[in-house]
Amino acid sequence: MIGPRQPRDVLVKVPGWDGAAVSELGGGLTNHTWLVENRGNKAVLKIDEELRSEPYNTRRAEARIQSIAAERGLASRVLYFDDQAIMTEYARGSVWEAESFERDGNIERVAGALKRLHALPLTGRSFDSRVAAGRYVARITGADADLVAHCTRVIDRLRLPHNLCCCHNDLVAANVIAAPELKFLDWEYACDNDPIFDLATIVEHHGLDELIAFHLLDVYFDGDGKRWRSKLIEQQELYKALCWLWLASRPGSKQGDLDAVAARISG
Repeated sequence: MIGPRQPRDVLVKVPGWDGAAVSELGGGLTNHTWLVENRGNKAVLKIDEELRSEPYNTRRAEARIQSIAAERGLASRVLYFDDQAIMTEYARGSVWEAESFERDGNIERVAGALKRLHALPLTGRSFDSRVAAGRYVARITGADADLVAHCTRVIDRLRLPHNLCCCHNDLVAANVIAAPELKFLDWEYACDNDPIFDLATIVEHHGLDELIAFHLLDVYFDGDGKRWRSKLIEQQELYKALCWLWLASRPGSKQGDLDAVAARISG
């Protein structure tokens, strides 16, 4: 059943928010996002154009996972959700940038937050990179066919480990906020995965050098990072392949972004 499509249809169901001021935010690809303000309180409301399917969580699953994370101080509180919408408290704080990972003490901060994230209960849904890749490939037109095939092969040969844990799966800097303790935004991809995929996303997406990458591993694994270096490289390859296919599947992607990821893949 398709849920409400206008902010007022949601807000009337949320105690204390009916009649709140609403301003639309940009950035959503498959949903519309609004900033909601009422008597000094702020919230973020997302309403989807259609029901969500893998690689995304359903909104109900996302709300459940984020609510558990919020109880542990890792996310904003969920105020409302249904099959097509989710409304969360506005996270007040400083959103990280790529350079934030390189500042003194921040690797220790993010490694500690990751340990707490990965200790959350299993979600019951495993990340299937092949399903995600298949959906991206189905939407790609006019891209480099050899690169599409290469990325698909990289993804096909990797299998999930036995030590699955709750992962965020989209830990780009824009989804990390210091409030003042670190919290993570946008839990739409969160599910059970190899914990090193979250570390690989941080390293690969932000172009962190080997010294910082090893430091992150070493802090996360309590001084035993060297043993996991090859696994991190494997997960970096997976992330690059998924990232390029995702970019290639988006009509609005810039060619420069595609070329940059392609260069890292071939390098």
